[in-house]
Amino acid sequence: MRKIILAVLGLFLIAGAILLGKHFVHKNQRPKPTFKKTIKSVFIEDVKNTEVPIVLTASGNLVAKRKIELFSEVQGVLNTSNKVFKPGTTYQRGETLLSINSDEFLASLKSQKSNLYNLVTSILPDIRLDYNSEFNKWEAFLKDFNIHKSTPSLPKFSSDKEKYFISGRGILTAYYNVKNLEVRLSKHILRAPFTGVLTETLVSSGTLVRAGQKLGEFIDTSVYELEVAVNAAFADLLQVGNKVVLSNLNKSKKYEGKVVRINGKIDQVSQTINAYIQVSNSDLKEGMFLEASLVGKSEKDAIEISRKLLVDNKMVYTVENDSILRLKRINPVYFGSEKVIVKGLQNNDKILSQPLPGAFEGMIVKINKKK
Repeated sequence: MRKIILAVLGLFLIAGAILLGKHFVHKNQRPKPTFKKTIKSVFIEDVKNTEVPIVLTASGNLVAKRKIELFSEVQGVLNTSNKVFKPGTTYQRGETLLSINSDEFLASLKSQKSNLYNLVTSILPDIRLDYNSEFNKWEAFLKDFNIHKSTPSLPKFSSDKEKYFISGRGILTAYYNVKNLEVRLSKHILRAPFTGVLTETLVSSGTLVRAGQKLGEFIDTSVYELEVAVNAAFADLLQVGNKVVLSNLNKSKKYEGKVVRINGKIDQVSQTINAYIQVSNSDLKEGMFLEASLVGKSEKDAIEISRKLLVDNKMVYTVENDSILRLKRINPVYFGSEKVIVKGLQNNDKILSQPLPGAFEGMIVKINKKK
């Protein structure tokens, strides 16, 4: 009886443990999460192959077409003038940029002129006696001679004897010495060769200027040139006279220029060729950074798309049956800074108009009808 009771109790304990275990298992069992399948929306563009012009883009800094560096050929103290010799001062053509004190040099020139005048005066009696027919022209030379004005030209010689006579008296040497000093005197005044503005000055009024010293820089603000480097592969597209569209950094302003020169040498390191674009506008300043768009040849049966849409630079995603992404191989013709011209797509092919993160071949998508 005792054994039977213990066996029955054991069975009850085992049954209770099993039931209790099932209760705890059932109590702790959570429902499996359900995942909602999402389909990404994409924006598409219908392919329309047309004739697309290849626009070569390049950039550079403006440089004044006419620019001169001012140097002194004589020595002296810089005089004061009505206009301050400082950067930003404008001058009209022919207006005095600066002048160097020439009092001492002028006195030396007058001394040489007096010497020439005295020499010619001293030979007049001999000319009247030996070359009576030539007397009047030499007398007229003396009458026209003014020590405060430019020396007149010597009378023309009628014979070799006259020339030898004049030369033997040292008149030719004295005359050309005077003309040389007059040329040197003119270099004490620098005049503007064209209308422009000072961009750099290295001296001021009262400064002692030495021969060969740089004084400043003067530019013409009406015409500028832009030097751009273009890939040598497109050198055949460049032609003198081609119209060029120029724009500033933020694309807020545009200017029209034209190609005026093309370098005949290709840079061996960068494999580029330099083209020079002339442009005129009152808003432009030297040193301004501009971007140029040069129109080259056109590609037929092509389309221009964003470079961000390319996959490995040789494929793009297309949408088939309005729901499945497919990779299609294309032929890139020209790479721009942001756009690329491609061939190989058929008309009415649906390509992505915006990049799709995580896209892959065979991906299910939904076309977004909103633009």
